[in-house]
Amino acid sequence: MMRPGAVLFSEMTPDPTWEGEFHSWYDTHHIPIRMAAPGFLGAQRYNRHDGEGFLAVYDMESPEVLQTPEYKAIKGQPSETTVRMLRDVTGFTRYTARLISWQQQDAVSELEMLESPVLYAVLFTVPEERRNDFNAWYTEDHVPKLLVEPQWLGVRRYEIVDGTPHNYTHIALHHLSSVDAMNSPHRAAARDTPWRDRLAAENWFKGSYMVFDKRSDRFQATPAG
Repeated sequence: MMRPGAVLFSEMTPDPTWEGEFHSWYDTHHIPIRMAAPGFLGAQRYNRHDGEGFLAVYDMESPEVLQTPEYKAIKGQPSETTVRMLRDVTGFTRYTARLISWQQQDAVSELEMLESPVLYAVLFTVPEERRNDFNAWYTEDHVPKLLVEPQWLGVRRYEIVDGTPHNYTHIALHHLSSVDAMNSPHRAAARDTPWRDRLAAENWFKGSYMVFDKRSDRFQATPAG
């Protein structure tokens, strides 16, 4: 499989009274028409582990996929149901991001990682002048220590190129085989290093942390022709 060079990270929450219709629309229309567009590689849906909300992570070749004529036609000619759904949902987020790094367990395939039961998403707003140090810490210090935990299948990190509603600059997608990995001693050790302590002392080092449970089977791109 092709490694996704970009992701579209999108959350939204329907009203409980029409949640069933929302999921049917998402699974049978909203995602499938995107899987037929060039540059889309796959997609995975999730439920918030604690609380309301549903996430879709679309894997793409690059952020430029969202500029193709095919995708612009999808966005510019929505169905009546699509218009209504997107108008009435709450908690809407939408971030497009380009791949920075990809690290995973040696015994785990890329597809197994992408299909992990749990996704732990971390978003940061990093000042321009601190990004090199932040990225080096994540890649060289933080993730290697997390991967000592067998349930921590892999981490892929992206730089956000466009998004709403917050001005985040970086997103890390941590793929876990169990939510228990969040309470492991290996994670505690990864969060207790001199390098992290130095960064954590800076005012900007305040991440947004979210845990999601896999909702359904992974969607795959529709072969051309």
